[in-house]
Amino acid sequence: MRTLILVSLLVVQTVFSQNPYPSDVFGDPLDVPIILAGSFGELRSNHFHAGLDIKTQQQEGLKVYAIESGYISRIKVQHYGYGKALYLTHPNGYTSVYAHLQKMAPEIEAFLKEKQYKNETYEIDLYLEPSELKIEKGQVIAYSGNTGSSGGPHLHFEIRDLAQKPINPLYFGYDVQDTEPPRILDLYVYPYSDNAIVNGANHKIPLRIDKNEDGSFIAEKVYAQGALGFGINTYDRQDLAYNKNGAYKVAMQVNGSPYFSYEFETFSFGESRYINTLIDYNHYEAEGERIQKIFLEPYNKLSIYRDNENNGIIEVIENNTYNVILQVTDFHGNRSEITIPVEGRKQELKRQKETVKTPYYVIAGRDNLYQLEGASIFFDKGTFYHDFYADLGIEEETVKVAHPGIPVKSAYTLTLEGNGIPEEQKDQYFIAHIDDRGRTFYENTYRKGNTYSTRTSSLGNFKLVRDSVAPDVRAGNFREGQVLSNFRYLRLYIKDDLSGIDTYEAKIDGQWVLMEYEYKKGSLTFNFEDLEFEGGKHELEVKVTDNVGNSTTFNTSFYRN
Repeated sequence: MRTLILVSLLVVQTVFSQNPYPSDVFGDPLDVPIILAGSFGELRSNHFHAGLDIKTQQQEGLKVYAIESGYISRIKVQHYGYGKALYLTHPNGYTSVYAHLQKMAPEIEAFLKEKQYKNETYEIDLYLEPSELKIEKGQVIAYSGNTGSSGGPHLHFEIRDLAQKPINPLYFGYDVQDTEPPRILDLYVYPYSDNAIVNGANHKIPLRIDKNEDGSFIAEKVYAQGALGFGINTYDRQDLAYNKNGAYKVAMQVNGSPYFSYEFETFSFGESRYINTLIDYNHYEAEGERIQKIFLEPYNKLSIYRDNENNGIIEVIENNTYNVILQVTDFHGNRSEITIPVEGRKQELKRQKETVKTPYYVIAGRDNLYQLEGASIFFDKGTFYHDFYADLGIEEETVKVAHPGIPVKSAYTLTLEGNGIPEEQKDQYFIAHIDDRGRTFYENTYRKGNTYSTRTSSLGNFKLVRDSVAPDVRAGNFREGQVLSNFRYLRLYIKDDLSGIDTYEAKIDGQWVLMEYEYKKGSLTFNFEDLEFEGGKHELEVKVTDNVGNSTTFNTSFYRN
């Protein structure tokens, strides 16, 4: 099926006069209608969503088609992230990306497995020459799946430009049925200047919003002195899906004039982590809600902004009134609108923001080293977006590193001393991140003598934890000595309850074989079509090692005639 977006002539002219993307060149990647589980620019953990998540009717194995002729320029297979992914470069300079695939089309799959067997690895990242795997428009290149960090069967689909910047695929003429306006759940006002007071408070406060008869909203009146900004919690929903997807555009007008806006046409992967400056990160960590700030702070380097008057900050003058209108719009022009009346008024501070000062003031623009008893913390220059007072300390061998509500831009170094650990146990210890429920999560740990170090982007509580238990390995769809002549797959299940799985290696009759690790199911799967075996009885050996070096070797035999 191939359709074009049916929008008004005005919307078409507005979008495509500013953004001349070809809207009638690319075909559909699937046979099914495009119903979205995720939109372009949607807010995710530490990144923006770089494409469209297209529903595959809750099943795997749908044919995935090349949207245009070209060549396979990259094949990447990983346990997490995009899982199995194909990159197809086209003559017009664009690259289409297809991810979370179940498997590739036969010719591509054969090419991939040859490289995996040659390098004896499942995870692989291949860059191809234009002459290696040429593709025609409409050719089946893969089958949809659920690999990598996918929460259910779907196709992740991207279009990138020559600089490998992702572009909203809806600009290229893909039809998504959408007549519903975005929904605005919450509205907040932020006092911004040192002397700012809003409705008696000098900290962020929620504003009540009521719905008008015409479907627009009106917020409670804001009385303010000093500078302020606004933030909203919003999402978009298409006609045929209940998913809460990201909105396309957010804009603010002040007294009838454009004041501040941003939209998701494109962005670079290098700036994606600045999402944590767009949202109120502390609120997100505490409440799980992403409030989008409709103002720009100095350390925000995102390129998504369009209108920008005073970085979205409104300087409120006493006795003046301001008519503020916030608009949230989807790609098809459906819009929700809130009017916020603001009046400048000198007022008494009744609800004061609590500022906790500690001996540890972190300056984001320089290196910061802190020594605690039995631990050291080194924040590199640029670890954080802004300066702050850090809550650091150590109690009962647990080190507290700042507060999880502080957004981290890049990794820092945490070092713990393992004095008193017996020599024979030292390799079994690792630095663990401890969450609020007391669960431990492995941090990639390096040991030198009694000293353990990690580079991490997590904040909170850490301690040294011992893992002395090797991974568990068991047969899945077969038993010892079974005849497997009619089996297409051989499957095992593996798990490690503490530090986690690091590596695995499988051999049949002493020959390395490719096994696919699906971490969501804890399964290792071998496809019998990969190799031909001589003789009837075969020996299988699988060695699984956890992150501190404990290993289990599983041996069994089977028959295949």
